[in-house]
Amino acid sequence: MGKPNPSWPHGNEFRGFIDAHVHVWTDDLDRYPLSSPFVPTDMTPRFARPDAVLDQARSSAVDRVVLVQMSYYGCDNSYMLEVIRRFRGVFTGIAVVDWNQTDPDREMCALARHGARGFRIDAEGERAAACLESEGLDKMFRCGQRERLAICFLMLPDALDAVAKLCARFPEAPVVIDHLAQIGIGGPILDDHVHTLCDLSKYPQVKIKVSAFYALGAKRPPHLDLVPLIRRVYDAFGPQRLMWGSDWPFQVIEETYDDSIALIRDHLDFLSHDDKTWLLRKTAESTFFD
Repeated sequence: MGKPNPSWPHGNEFRGFIDAHVHVWTDDLDRYPLSSPFVPTDMTPRFARPDAVLDQARSSAVDRVVLVQMSYYGCDNSYMLEVIRRFRGVFTGIAVVDWNQTDPDREMCALARHGARGFRIDAEGERAAACLESEGLDKMFRCGQRERLAICFLMLPDALDAVAKLCARFPEAPVVIDHLAQIGIGGPILDDHVHTLCDLSKYPQVKIKVSAFYALGAKRPPHLDLVPLIRRVYDAFGPQRLMWGSDWPFQVIEETYDDSIALIRDHLDFLSHDDKTWLLRKTAESTFFD
């Protein structure tokens, strides 16, 4: 592992990073009510506002952010879209639609006109099997292929095989796997899980978010225990299919914002200057901003 290089976030050549995974929400429940079954006491912290993440992100040379629809709001993407509108050019979004409805692809196209560039599928646990039988999800993948909108999976390793079958059926659809498929979130990092994740690299439209380090492995900075996992994913996918994300505000409950980006920026000797540019900006830019 390399020695930290504190000069990186301050030089002009390393400015303009993109955080590919951030959640925002507000305590204005009259204007933006919670979706059932969520109640106000579920909101931890009470609010996570866009100006707050920008204040922290800019100190780490991050000036653009990909928002991920917060589960508190279900399929009502109003707050996220309002943030995108207010901070034009700074935020883009990954929305949520009900993939069990008749025409989720129509809603995808409507949301895309307001700044959504990806659509999140919760494929954790038993939901992964249900995804394979969903006509709505088939329509979402076809729409993703046609409109170049990313299908983004929140998943555990046991859903990797199910997602691989979808990728085989729709090989031209852009797919993004959140948080390294959460390998190591509830126990050791298992070789079988890493192998199955890396096997998705045979589908050229699949990209991986190298993100949420606070929740994986040993769960403490500087997160060097995750380096072998990241190296294997890097070897399989290459830098142009990897993107870094913090998972703010959850990242900063027990750690700092910079603890997340520092793992990529300062500690991975196998990454070249150009590799880091892809992980910290260009992959997210080409997927969610172009």
